[in-house]
Amino acid sequence: MGRKEATTSGKLPVDQYRKQIGKQDYKKSKSALKATRLKAEAKRSAPGLRDVCLVLGAVLIFLIVVYSFFYLNLATEIDLDLDLDDN
Repeated sequence: MGRKEATTSGKLPVDQYRKQIGKQDYKKSKSALKATRLKAEAKRSAPGLRDVCLVLGAVLIFLIVVYSFFYLNLATEIDLDLDLDDN
């Protein structure tokens, strides 16, 4: 008998706290709960600053690679043209 009493009366404080929060949430109106849920969902689905920075960084690196590729190709063609004119 001692064990049964110990398990039922010894609930975790976290569980008691959650139960109290649940009771308070139940007292709120449905429209307030819906607004809170929509606000949290919008916050989760919004693109973060980190995502924007990663995309901009990738685009910048791509442009630098393309620019350097064309620069090196044009620079070698100009050098060859100068060498041919010297002869």
